[in-house]
Amino acid sequence: MLRACALLCSSTPITFPPVQLFNPNNTSLHFPTFELSRPVSASTRAPCHFSLVGAGGRCSFTVRSTATEEAVETSSDSKLDLVEVGFLSGVHGLQGEICIKPNTDFPDLRFSKPGRRWLKQQLMGQDKIDEVELVEGRPHPAQKSWILKFRGLDDVDQVRQLVGATLLAEEDDRPELDDGEFYSRDLLGMRVLLKETGQLVGTVANVFDNGGNDLLHVLLDSSMEACNGSAKTNQLVWIPFVDAIVPDVDLERREMYITPPKGLLEVNMRADELSKKERRQLEWKERKKQQKRLIAAKKKLCELEQKHVFDGLRFGEKSQRSLLADHILDVNSTLLQKALQSIEDSSKKRWNVTEELNALRARESECTVNVSRECLGFDASEEKVGDNFSFLQQGQSLYSEGKVSICLVLNDHGTEQLEGESGAVSYLQTLLDDEQRFLKEDERACVPLIVVSPEHAIEDLRNLFQENDYFGFESEKVWFLKEETLPVVCSSPEEPKKHKILMKSPWEILKSPVGSGGVLSVLASHGITDSLSSLGIDYLQVHSIETRSHHINRMLVGFVSAKGAEIGIQVTEESEVKNLEMIFTLKFLKRLKGKIEFEAVMKMNSHVQMVEKEWVESVPTEPNSSEFRSDIYGVLGECSSPAKICLMNITV
Repeated sequence: MLRACALLCSSTPITFPPVQLFNPNNTSLHFPTFELSRPVSASTRAPCHFSLVGAGGRCSFTVRSTATEEAVETSSDSKLDLVEVGFLSGVHGLQGEICIKPNTDFPDLRFSKPGRRWLKQQLMGQDKIDEVELVEGRPHPAQKSWILKFRGLDDVDQVRQLVGATLLAEEDDRPELDDGEFYSRDLLGMRVLLKETGQLVGTVANVFDNGGNDLLHVLLDSSMEACNGSAKTNQLVWIPFVDAIVPDVDLERREMYITPPKGLLEVNMRADELSKKERRQLEWKERKKQQKRLIAAKKKLCELEQKHVFDGLRFGEKSQRSLLADHILDVNSTLLQKALQSIEDSSKKRWNVTEELNALRARESECTVNVSRECLGFDASEEKVGDNFSFLQQGQSLYSEGKVSICLVLNDHGTEQLEGESGAVSYLQTLLDDEQRFLKEDERACVPLIVVSPEHAIEDLRNLFQENDYFGFESEKVWFLKEETLPVVCSSPEEPKKHKILMKSPWEILKSPVGSGGVLSVLASHGITDSLSSLGIDYLQVHSIETRSHHINRMLVGFVSAKGAEIGIQVTEESEVKNLEMIFTLKFLKRLKGKIEFEAVMKMNSHVQMVEKEWVESVPTEPNSSEFRSDIYGVLGECSSPAKICLMNITV
């Protein structure tokens, strides 16, 4: 019987506090406290030793080195990718100098080299990033901090206003590391495999710098949990980041191979179920968390003058009141407020998709190209494709290198239906089974997949993927997201500027999908863009699922990459934009932050309302309410220039 390895402490144990983990499936993770030794000081980067005690006795390993993680921040003003390098902790002297606590392994580069920097501060609840010029910096003689001087700040009262701000620097300015050294954030999301067998162990969820050594916190794959006899899911284990245990790290393939000592992977794993007491504690904590979220959601709706939504909480059975609470929690108040503003701005000229695409098609630019549909196949020859063959090759290369993620969008609105032999779910299975029209089997493991669909189809989609072994995709890199919806609203003749959320029943809010633009909002609200970035993804391909036969367009992403564009669009000769096929760079999506535009569409909707303490059904005979729509093509205006938009016109 193997006994779990324990980390040997040669000094006072250090207990790690709770941390934010990279968790693609947004599942609740539970793991016990783990104690680590600190054999050398935190500032030392020289090789040190890490001791393990296990069934095989004691052994020592040379520790790998990683750089302190510098959190990535995107500036909407400068459109630069920035990293946090420290925070301003206090003033120094009377000449406008200020102290900074470093959060970087390169303080000389970040603090002594004059030039542009950025300060991030919280003002009125919003992050504000301002550019500053660093004049000089020097180490503090008595503390582990630096003293900085910024141009134009010569008074102690001026710099005192900056205390607590975060200093940012350009991410591209980070130095090259020596062999065997890695940036912590580059390791996040990496696949961990056994070198001997190639079996997937899991995914790197976090990296801990313990001063003398680094530790990987790895989220185990379900296959490893089964092998270890664990009845629990989402198990995490610690793996020392040392040469003897992690001999190979492939940044390009986003993989690392490990040779763990006997018993290492059993550390912190519990095969037994939670005790009754533990279950009660977890349930109580979950209820308290739910109550806090509900209070916050109700407060936001009150600010929007929608108190009538809460009427159903005073009536009905517990399950009905719980249903209404879920509906209240599901309302994206920020998005709703923006959508309501679109009604007030109804006189504003609306974005015309057809006009804009026709204008792009008519331009004489190297960013517009015509391609025959038969050239989109995976096996299309150079002779058939012609001058555009280099785009196809580049697209295939980006997919094989794991630089592209796919977002499949399903809907049952209009003429399409999700269920049935001719429905979108059936077509999705057909598409995923077809390597000629989708992706080769050996490409899928390194391609993250997002599926956006109506809420009622999520469970069926999960089952479909589980029954088909995720069609070759890594289960940790597959997300199922509910499409963005917003409440339907109406106004009264007496108060035309006041809009009221309609109720489908006393315990259900009447909602409608916002359309293709909601895909970008969903990705932002679930943090998918950041997760993809941590996986090394550069491009997101958005593809709508419909019953007409066509391919995943690899050439489009190659076209966008070759032209250095931010967006790529595929359209047909007939200007049909219903069948969505677009490419976005991750940098553009991070800058966009889910920002979308809305249009209010008048529709007829039956609803219920409370009149003199009685629920009354209202059945209209003419359009009585506004449903909000957002078109994904509306973000074209957010591009830095029209030259950053690639258009691929597909001919028959």
